[in-house]
Amino acid sequence: MTEVYRALALQTTCRAVNAAPDVAAARSKIAANIARIDRQVRGSKAFIGQDLRLVVLPEYFATGYPLGDTIPGWADKAAFAMDGPEYDALAKVAQENKVYVASNAYETDPNFPGLYFQASVLFDDAGNTVLRYRRMVSLFAPTPYDVWDRYLDIYGIDGVFPVAHTPLGRLACVASEEILYPEIARSLALRGAEVLLHSTSEVGSPALTPKDIAKRARAFENMAYVVSANTAGIVDVDIPAQSTDGMSKIVDDQGRVMVEAGDGESMVAFAEIDIVALRRRRERPGMGHILSRLPQDAIAQGLAPAPMQPNALMPGGELRIPERAEFGQRQRATIESLKTAGVIGNG
Repeated sequence: MTEVYRALALQTTCRAVNAAPDVAAARSKIAANIARIDRQVRGSKAFIGQDLRLVVLPEYFATGYPLGDTIPGWADKAAFAMDGPEYDALAKVAQENKVYVASNAYETDPNFPGLYFQASVLFDDAGNTVLRYRRMVSLFAPTPYDVWDRYLDIYGIDGVFPVAHTPLGRLACVASEEILYPEIARSLALRGAEVLLHSTSEVGSPALTPKDIAKRARAFENMAYVVSANTAGIVDVDIPAQSTDGMSKIVDDQGRVMVEAGDGESMVAFAEIDIVALRRRRERPGMGHILSRLPQDAIAQGLAPAPMQPNALMPGGELRIPERAEFGQRQRATIESLKTAGVIGNG
């Protein structure tokens, strides 16, 4: 057990592959992006110190996100194979720098050919994969919920909400805008998560944003650290590059921001994680012990009416590949269901 160590939310520029002329060029750029991460992790550890044990990378740091690509097209261009060279390279970054590395990428799964999921994958300091979490809430990409019955058959519910028991504590991943959904983090916390690793690419602002408020809330309500790494902008695409920049931070279990990065590429967002002290606080009775006071069964029943139905991409058990426009159509249908149920609207 490592009682106290340093964690880093590495704020690095995303060099997108959308404009790559072919798959080979895209893959070459991805390899260069990962090699650049290796150099930045190495340099950061030299400055921060040998007690840097955990590095969280931003969302889709090596590829950017699919701007207009079809599902199969983006899978070919930018999605990592579960046993592919990109993950081998990231494992090597972790092993050679002797740090745990939390990555985020689009990845394919041979159990669901033609699809991709957005995955947060955690490597230990020996380069072993110790956690794989697939994003559950996404507006324009497939999720495990879209193939729910088959996904549960293969991975089980603990594969949906995985928590890694490590010498650095019990670690779990939350992807991007999922920080806005308290149910995701709570599901992980009730499985023991002590440190939530948040890979994000979000709007930077001098004012509090919804995501920034949510980071503090998720930390406090789950009695857990949040290590949140944002991109230092996205380049090589036709959006203003610095729209998603700054605000990488580490939040303690009281919802207090321990450290925060400004704009641009930065290793500033590092801080000490004291798991022993956290566990001591988690064993102390009182009004502030949120997890022990939660009437979980009542909450579960209250959440039972679910307007968004599972298995949208496996009707009748047969996998189909969607057009990207379908995701927006499905959201509009769900909003109509919410209106019919009287959840929203004038009913």
